[in-house]
Amino acid sequence: MKIYWIKAQAPRRVLALVKHLGIAAELVEMDLMAGGLRAQEYVALNPNKKVPTLVDGDLVLWEASAIMAYLCIKAGSDMWPAHNPSEQVEVLRWLSWNDGHWSPAVAPFYFEHVVKSTFGIGAPDHELLKSSIADFNKFAKVLNSHLQDRNYVAFERLTIADFQLASMAHYWRESEMPMQAFPHIVRWLDTLKLIPAWADPWPAPNHTTASA
Repeated sequence: MKIYWIKAQAPRRVLALVKHLGIAAELVEMDLMAGGLRAQEYVALNPNKKVPTLVDGDLVLWEASAIMAYLCIKAGSDMWPAHNPSEQVEVLRWLSWNDGHWSPAVAPFYFEHVVKSTFGIGAPDHELLKSSIADFNKFAKVLNSHLQDRNYVAFERLTIADFQLASMAHYWRESEMPMQAFPHIVRWLDTLKLIPAWADPWPAPNHTTASA
């Protein structure tokens, strides 16, 4: 099994899960700045020119949530409840809510502070982020209320929904996300940081690196 990645929030979820479940995989870091995601061989695997991408025999799979579900099935982990339809739809609800609402609300803060810093593409635009606060607050209220009496997003156990929703929010302090008004989200994020694989999902320096 191969998993292609860069140091960004979507691959973070997958790499954390690989480490957490102890899955054997070749982790191939793509050189974004050298055009690795545009290389013909990679585009043949993932026409979106994004990461992560998983290759397992004849199976080629992209989109982090799908890859996480697949890894759980392979490992027999109930972080994706493969054998419980009612639990499946609950996890799907939160994966969908993340993609439709939460991710767009936190993404501007993550991009301006984390992405720009990681790839050296300029300073944060603080004025631009002022226009993102209303959407952030709108959906943070939903998640904060849901987590008021919960330690995890679903079933009082860790699922891929937690990794999905936390992938950008994890960086709230350095990204100037106005999270102080949402203590239950902060508590949940701090709880996830106690999971070693989530706190440090990145492969050791001797992993495979690929460029254009």
